[in-house]
Amino acid sequence: MKMFASLKSRAAFFAAALFLFLPKTLSSQSDINFWSDFPNEELADALVSKMSDEELYAQILMFGWAGSEPSALLNDWVLERGLGSVKVFGWNTDNTTLVARSIKSLQRKAQNRRLQIPLFVATDQEGGWIRHVKGNTSITPGNLSIGASGYPYDAYYSGYYINREIAALGINMNFAPTIDLYTDKNSTIIGTRSFGENAKFAGILGAAWAKGSLDAGVIPTAKHFPGHGDTQNDSHLFLPSINIDKDTFEKRELVPFKYLINSGVPAIMSGHLSFPQLRPNGEPASLSEYFLTDILRKRMGFKGLIITDDMMMNGATLYAGSVSKAFRMAIDAGNDIVISSTTAQLDEPLWTATIALMKNDSLFRQKVTVAARRVILAKLNYYKNKDSKPAPLYPNENEIDQHIPDKEGQKFFLDQACRSITVKKRGALPFTRERAKKVLLCGSEPQFFKAGKERWPSSGEFRFNYAMGPNETQWAAQNIPQTAQGYDTIIICVADQNSAQAAQSLRPLAAAGKKVVVFAIMSPVLVKDFDWADTILLGYSYSPYALEALVGAAAGEFVPPGTEPIGE
Repeated sequence: MKMFASLKSRAAFFAAALFLFLPKTLSSQSDINFWSDFPNEELADALVSKMSDEELYAQILMFGWAGSEPSALLNDWVLERGLGSVKVFGWNTDNTTLVARSIKSLQRKAQNRRLQIPLFVATDQEGGWIRHVKGNTSITPGNLSIGASGYPYDAYYSGYYINREIAALGINMNFAPTIDLYTDKNSTIIGTRSFGENAKFAGILGAAWAKGSLDAGVIPTAKHFPGHGDTQNDSHLFLPSINIDKDTFEKRELVPFKYLINSGVPAIMSGHLSFPQLRPNGEPASLSEYFLTDILRKRMGFKGLIITDDMMMNGATLYAGSVSKAFRMAIDAGNDIVISSTTAQLDEPLWTATIALMKNDSLFRQKVTVAARRVILAKLNYYKNKDSKPAPLYPNENEIDQHIPDKEGQKFFLDQACRSITVKKRGALPFTRERAKKVLLCGSEPQFFKAGKERWPSSGEFRFNYAMGPNETQWAAQNIPQTAQGYDTIIICVADQNSAQAAQSLRPLAAAGKKVVVFAIMSPVLVKDFDWADTILLGYSYSPYALEALVGAAAGEFVPPGTEPIGE
């Protein structure tokens, strides 16, 4: 037994010595770069050993850009500083050809640096109403719709087709899927971004969505750890406090993340969320070593990238006291990539103060180094993986129209929407032309009116804006009943509190015998007090596919099979 232990110890020693020797050998080669032909683990060590403090820190930063093209400042960060990642936000994406061209330009600048480490290029393309890359990309039914169908198949192909579109632009990281639970029914922050309130199902569907993303060539990022679903507060504005006990935290919030970790999700986003019963000091999870290192790394065994939510959100900076301190705390906590939605100036404290700390605090420098190595290794595993197809380093902007919108995806999203439509109240459904008689269509979305006219050609229209203000809401509530007097069936779309208020004005007409059909085109919570309506159908989205499916279901073209994924 002692001999066996001795041999085992000596074998471990020689293995460790060999591991240390190889990177040292590689690092002595002056011409080594990201594309050198060596095993990824060894090459990551060698690249890190060649990097200055400035290069190490820059590698763990991710900046976004404002305007239609990256600014000169962002270009300087990539070319002069070796910025590790960039993010495409929703205010600069209508021209997808220009997005692809900008990404290609930034990647070329990264390749002009001595180590030739490519960028991670990220965005938020969750599906549903969170769609940062616009243009002709698909407006999909979204996660709650997937939860209503309940099929992992639908989750997988949603992730696949959504990400196949953005991969064509050179985007290689997506901050999705959202696996927060729909716990607080009055929340408008997560809402239909969630797969539902069941933690186990959210985990299963999220894992399938992430697999679809990987198969499309895009790195998925599960968010927002450790769970944003039980609060109405928005961490963009201030730090939400989720006052749950440890047992609830373990058995509810962490469950979806356990599924994703067990399935091998490569990245998780940390949320600016406070859990005072677990950490009485109120620290947000994104800046907390307890949540990110003790729980996520050590207890849950997550080996991938931990990425902060946007550090320009007040949920992070208000607690930290300043942006530069928030960045330092994020690194101390265990994040590998720190995001800023805006591009920092070259001499801002978030840069100068952190570099100074690296030079004076060896432990902090080690944390930056570990994070940089993890980022570089993730890039090596992604770009040089022979078993998968990554997004192109240099996208071809001349071929964008061939990939966006995805032709196969268009058919799938309509089928998926049909599988999700849920009957909350059946009434006189279906409304064939003979049964419906004179129909009035009330809503905001062009596809709703187009699909309605195809089923009920002589129908009337009452149009209002999707996001009505108080004056327009009052106007709609006064005028819809007057217009509806001359119709037998009124079909109205409810997307928010204001359109719900307008729809409530039809209650007297329903009592007088008119058939009122309500389409919930966002959260089902909005129509919980609509028992007076004849028929209520849940579509979970204003997506053209969901609207087409809702109209088809109302007209009796199929029997809606969906199940509401949240309770009352």
